[in-house]
Amino acid sequence: QVQLVESGGGLVQAGGSLRLSCAASGRTFSYTGWFRQAPGKERDFVAAIKRTGHNTYYADSMRGRFAISREDAKNTVYLQMNSLKPDDTAVYYCDVAIASNRELTREDEYDYWGQGNQVNVSS
Repeated sequence: QVQLVESGGGLVQAGGSLRLSCAASGRTFSYTGWFRQAPGKERDFVAAIKRTGHNTYYADSMRGRFAISREDAKNTVYLQMNSLKPDDTAVYYCDVAIASNRELTREDEYDYWGQGNQVNVSS
C-alpha cells in the first residue's frame, strides 16, 4: 500500500526558511514533485526530482530560493525553502509518479499525493 507522509510545515516570518519532507512507502517512484495551492488559487508546480540521477526541475519563480533533494536510504524527498515571502503561503503537496515519461509540471501526471502541509509566511 502506497503511503506518503509529509511534515515540516508551519509558521515563519518573511525571510525565514522551512524544510518540508515527504516520506514514501509501499513502492519506489520515478519522480517526486511538490505542488502548492494558495487560498482561492489553482495548484501550481513548485519542483520535482528524479529518483535515478537526482535530476531536479523547478518552476521559474522558485529557482534560487527553493531546493529539492532526496535521501534514497529513507525514500524521502525534501523541499528546502529559503527567503520565504508572504506570497509563498499555501498548502504544499507532495506528489509521486511511477512512470518516467511524465509532464512534471502537471499534477494530473502524478499517481499519488500526500495530505498537504500548511506553510504560513507572515510579513
